[in-house]
Amino acid sequence: MQWKTANLDFAKNFVKEQVLRQALGYLEKDPEVNLPKILNLVKLLAIKKEHKEQVEQVALAYRQNPAIRTFVNRLFVATHPNIKHRLIYNWFINAMIFGIPKQTQMSQKHGVHVPNFFLVDPTGACNLACEGCWAGKYAKKNSLSFERLDRLFTEAKELGIYWAVMSGGEPFVYPRLFELAGKHSDMAFMVYTNGTLINEEAAGKIVEVGNLSPAISLEGRRERTDARRGAGTFDKVIGAMDLLKERGVIFGVSITVTRDNVMEVTSDDFIDFLVDKGVTYGWFFHYIPIGRDPDPELMVTPEQRAYLAERIPYIRTHKPIMLADFWNDGEMTGGCIAGGRRYFHINAAGDVEPCAFVHFAVDNIKDKTLLEVLRSPLFASFQKRQPFCENHLRPCPVIDNPDALRAIVAESGARPTHPGAETVLEGLVAESLDRKAKNWAAVCNAIWEKRRSGHQAQSACRKCE
Repeated sequence: MQWKTANLDFAKNFVKEQVLRQALGYLEKDPEVNLPKILNLVKLLAIKKEHKEQVEQVALAYRQNPAIRTFVNRLFVATHPNIKHRLIYNWFINAMIFGIPKQTQMSQKHGVHVPNFFLVDPTGACNLACEGCWAGKYAKKNSLSFERLDRLFTEAKELGIYWAVMSGGEPFVYPRLFELAGKHSDMAFMVYTNGTLINEEAAGKIVEVGNLSPAISLEGRRERTDARRGAGTFDKVIGAMDLLKERGVIFGVSITVTRDNVMEVTSDDFIDFLVDKGVTYGWFFHYIPIGRDPDPELMVTPEQRAYLAERIPYIRTHKPIMLADFWNDGEMTGGCIAGGRRYFHINAAGDVEPCAFVHFAVDNIKDKTLLEVLRSPLFASFQKRQPFCENHLRPCPVIDNPDALRAIVAESGARPTHPGAETVLEGLVAESLDRKAKNWAAVCNAIWEKRRSGHQAQSACRKCE
């Protein structure tokens, strides 16, 4: 009986896959006409109510917002066919449509929470030495073997995880990066990179494997980028962007927002510049004082963070680019996503951390399977406290709720994964984080109440329609 059920599930998934592949083919020909039809199909295939609602929101935004319509149409017209057939398909179909229900099934089967994705550092080596790098205290000699990474991705797919993010170090230093992506051609990979190693050969390989998207680090224009990353870095990054755009690669940017560059990187001029260079998406990370030479004074002020909470959503609805704002987008994710709730981090030494910015661990992926590390007492301690605050503009246990992180580390017995990691718990850095968390709470509580009132009013209006 069990084999009949398995065969039936395989047959159903095969039919769904063929239908969706054909639908994506129609979308390439005329996205404006066919996208609404495809979204209706996706809504029918979605199992969870919240996913159906999310599809409805996307459809509404596409119909009503010219910037979003321009963004989507450009995505399908300008992208290389091999990337459309692998990266977009793998992320949208395998990771979302098929992957999320399987994650739910595996969570119930194994009694452990299976996240949507994870971040892994293939190597600690890097060709730059950027000021204030969050990973700057990890040992550069650390590296994960091809065999362990290969097995990690296989274990992930068995649990329904088809989306993985890579960082480092510099992932393009890793000699078998493209071999890994090619071997796991049914997964989608995003790679945080400084961009300086993306030459014509690398750009060609990105198109060849088709399932890998670079997210290139910038601090703003030439002056700010070179000041942090070294003279000539900005020009190399722009050269890499030109190569990727010419070849129809989907790529993004990763921007560390500090009190010094916040206005520059959110200006219309800079955002238009990114769009013109072919950037599809961007991650805005507020500076956190960890890693190399942590400096709390570089953190955005409460007033600047409040500005970002308004400015980034505005850009999303007025410019043809998709941006995410860590940590102001906690409302969209229901609070902190770390600790295995939606993602976690594996550094190049194999230490399994709750987050790229929480450098503590109890397990190592070299000694355990993926399923075993998901049962980590550190993750359990995280998850039982999430959300750390009902105000989702205060989602983070490092910068918004530092007492929660102290309790988690103490309860789980987690150890620092590099010298200096403990400074977020005690000492001058920790004292500064405590003060800044209180200052932000005083500012953002009023913003949160205003947003909640607005959502309740919108909900009441929909009920009356």
